[in-house]
Amino acid sequence: MLTRAERFAKIKAVIRVSSCNFIEAYDFIVYGYYATYIAATFFPTRDAFASLMLSLVTFGAGYLMRPLGAILLGAYMDRKGRKQGLILTLGLMAVGTVSIAVTPGYASIGLIAPLLVVAGRLLQGLSAGAEFGGVAIYLAEIATPGRCGFYCSWQAVSQQVAVVFAALFGFALTLVVPREQMTLWGWRIPLLAGFVAIPLILWLRKSLDETEAFRRARHVRSTREVLRILGANWKLVVIGIALTVMTTTSFYLITAYTPTYAGQALHMAPNAVFLVTLLVGVSNLVWLPIGGILTDRFGARPVMLATTTAALITAYPAMIWLVSDPGFAKLLAVLLLYSLYFGLYNGALIPLLAEIMPHEVRAAAFSLAFVTATAIFGGFTPAICTYLIEAMGNRAAPAVWLSFAAAVSLAAAFILPAFQTAREPHARAAYAE
Repeated sequence: MLTRAERFAKIKAVIRVSSCNFIEAYDFIVYGYYATYIAATFFPTRDAFASLMLSLVTFGAGYLMRPLGAILLGAYMDRKGRKQGLILTLGLMAVGTVSIAVTPGYASIGLIAPLLVVAGRLLQGLSAGAEFGGVAIYLAEIATPGRCGFYCSWQAVSQQVAVVFAALFGFALTLVVPREQMTLWGWRIPLLAGFVAIPLILWLRKSLDETEAFRRARHVRSTREVLRILGANWKLVVIGIALTVMTTTSFYLITAYTPTYAGQALHMAPNAVFLVTLLVGVSNLVWLPIGGILTDRFGARPVMLATTTAALITAYPAMIWLVSDPGFAKLLAVLLLYSLYFGLYNGALIPLLAEIMPHEVRAAAFSLAFVTATAIFGGFTPAICTYLIEAMGNRAAPAVWLSFAAAVSLAAAFILPAFQTAREPHARAAYAE
């Protein structure tokens, strides 16, 4: 039983690490909210669709760096500690964000402009490759017995606070800044706002204590050793990737892609769209801790099986209903349904991944599985959905992509018990049954 002082110390640690994760998440996703404006600034073409696709592909390009960041920075965390690694990721994210925010447009410096934006996005991706996994591992290692799901849910909760803040910022900005001015300079304000908060977040991160689990554990001595252990457990990493497909696809569909989808496909006003995104972020905040609590009570696998099955059955019919007569209420209703699926599933996924990964390379293995799925599925969700709508001539096409993601993760959840029994006997039974 924890003393009052010990409980207070854990609460402070959760707040500190989650606050830092908030600004990292904000800096990374805010690009997607302003993809249309960024397209006009850095990727001008005669074809508006081509310009938008270039902007969205650049958004996705940041995710291609995540697996590399997971290996390099995750290995650094497994060698030097969770605290030192999280400080490093914060610095890299800050440099990447400010480089995008201050780069002059294509009209001013030509081809150098989009190249600098792509470079900034790649640096953001390198940082995020280990950031989110590092935070999840930190929370898992400080969790009290039987509360791992609830503790780990705050990793995703902090990201949703970032979603809410970014949406609220965007909603207010579109009310006071005319669309022409948003394209010229308004979109830079949210990026610069994220950079301004970096010094405070850096101070908070430096105040973190290293986890007791890391202090007691055997540490890998080199990146080569990390790669060797990851290679020996490659099947486990692949399972982790498949399990993560559902959470990363649903997250980017209902957050970063919403302003583009609602504006381009449904022709809704920007302020209404940002309000929907804000409310979805609030919904995520509610469902994520509930998903963690249900996981602590029933185990991760039942929650994941139920959620992916429900998504597979209802995702496409719900979006067909939306596009038949688009409007604020319908868009909100459909995205709130998807928010329920995301929150419950992610609440189960994070503690499960933290539990089944080999402890010597826990940060690297967790991050590699999570960010590889994000790179392949989540980061390119806006671009893929935009392409599917154009190719299929069907505004409900994004739901096809979500259904596919649900099917992949459902299959992975089905085969997980046999795989854990054969390969990972150390994994806790509560999360496998």
